[in-house]
Amino acid sequence: MTLHALAIPTFTQMLRNLSGQLDKGAAFAADSGLAPSDLIDARLAPDMFPLSDQVRFTCHQATQAVARLTGQTPPDLAEAAPDFEGLKALIAATIAKLEATSASAFDGAAERAIELIMPNGIIFDMTGDQYLRDWALPQFYFHLVTAYDLLRHRGVALGKPDYVAHVFPYIRPGTMPGR
Repeated sequence: MTLHALAIPTFTQMLRNLSGQLDKGAAFAADSGLAPSDLIDARLAPDMFPLSDQVRFTCHQATQAVARLTGQTPPDLAEAAPDFEGLKALIAATIAKLEATSASAFDGAAERAIELIMPNGIIFDMTGDQYLRDWALPQFYFHLVTAYDLLRHRGVALGKPDYVAHVFPYIRPGTMPGR
């Protein structure tokens, strides 16, 4: 399996699921009379980032990973969106950018030297496959799950089907309970 075949579908399908979760969040806010900002600004703990940043970081982890793996300069972190429409637009733009990245752009990505410099001065040296496996995917999923958890914690009716909506095409016909 190539890094392109792993990274692009993984990032895009999970971002689409996140977009669907945001739809449910917006509908929940409208139906319950809750101000959308009560969800957008929600945090799980005082020292954690709010939902808006969790979505922003999820998108950034995906675009940053693809840039590094394809030998490009990682993009700057996008501005935080103040509403559901802005968050969904960021996700849509991220998906479009990822899907526009050709498989050939990943040539040599597995062995590519990745230097990851942290704000505190710590430097990680990894190969592309180590970076994707050990850094990019865990960081992406951390922010993705935190966004899901924030919505769920605030009362949005989300469940496992909302998190893994991309797997439903794999269900064998006739195996759904109650059908």
